[in-house]
Amino acid sequence: MKEDVAVIGVGQTNFTRDCGMSVRELCFEAYKDAAQGLNLDPKDVDASIIASAPEYDKQRTPAALVSEYLGFSPSPTFYLETVCSSGTTGVRVGYSLIKSGLHDIVVMVGFQKMSELDSRIAAQVMGRGDDTMFSSPFGTTMPGGHALYAQAHMDAFGTSEEQMAKIRVKNSFYGSQNPKANYKKRLDLESCMNADLVCTPLKKFDCCANCDGASAVILASADKARKYTDKPIWIMGTGMATSELNWSSRASLTNFDSVRNAAKSAYEMAGVGPEDINVAEVHDCFTISEILAYEDLGFAKTGEGGKLIDEEATYHTGRIPVNVDGGLLSKGHPIGGTGGSQVRTIVQQLREECGDSQVKDAKIGLVQNVGGVGTYANVIIFGRD
Repeated sequence: MKEDVAVIGVGQTNFTRDCGMSVRELCFEAYKDAAQGLNLDPKDVDASIIASAPEYDKQRTPAALVSEYLGFSPSPTFYLETVCSSGTTGVRVGYSLIKSGLHDIVVMVGFQKMSELDSRIAAQVMGRGDDTMFSSPFGTTMPGGHALYAQAHMDAFGTSEEQMAKIRVKNSFYGSQNPKANYKKRLDLESCMNADLVCTPLKKFDCCANCDGASAVILASADKARKYTDKPIWIMGTGMATSELNWSSRASLTNFDSVRNAAKSAYEMAGVGPEDINVAEVHDCFTISEILAYEDLGFAKTGEGGKLIDEEATYHTGRIPVNVDGGLLSKGHPIGGTGGSQVRTIVQQLREECGDSQVKDAKIGLVQNVGGVGTYANVIIFGRD
């Protein structure tokens, strides 16, 4: 296993509809959680990466603000944004900074404080993540975009609304076990099937919720990692890809090419395949998104993602456990904070710290984080000693 760059600390705030904190306080809580037990002085951090999507709060240049508040100044700080995949883009850049030899310890903090906007304005802001000349002025939204993919997948392969509802049933089961999740209520299939319609065929419980939250990932070179922890989790492979922003320019509406290309790069770099993954966190902003991820990551053949949830293969006792922390559907989706939360779960799984949802003998984990409607995609593969 490659032992170049390790994750030595992961942290997350509670994900909630209204955190009652400032951006700087929110980020501090995530970093404090990540640094717990490391005996890491903030002045030992060589660089920081702050990830979020703009327009949700009033603060501009949040990187300098957060870096100062966490005590990292005068080390360099960077602000990154690839909408919903900003956190894992930050991890990828942090990995690159360490791998290049420029830095030894890099902290990624991802956040979003979405409670300052009402739901209607938040939907408009998210919609502007699409093409502002040819798409978003005509009312395209994130639910609308994913509903197009859901309908195309249903028409092409017979994927059903019941299979999508089963995704939410699974993720609500694990969300009920996650103390940091925004939505902890267990849902049954009937409730999911009979929920109010949002955008055909997606219903209320097919959609994740806006929330406030932050996450932090502390990365270190091999030498530094072993100084701070006896449980380093190594980055084995990382892949990133981008699809056309305008959906009508894409070759297919039944899969995300960005995810497939990112996964191919990550698998090749790690020297593993989908059959080697013991546990995965995927970007389930909508239930159809998790089914697409099963196929795009190679866990199921194209068109057969729905079979995995029918067979309960993605529960923590199944063949390929996926989103056994509740996923975005239960945790909530604080845009910049999402990717780091996914990394946190995989790191904890590989450290065997996940209690009732622990996957037995998990040695290799995968994170898939998507920005927009399949526009950006990061896939990162992690392994333990």
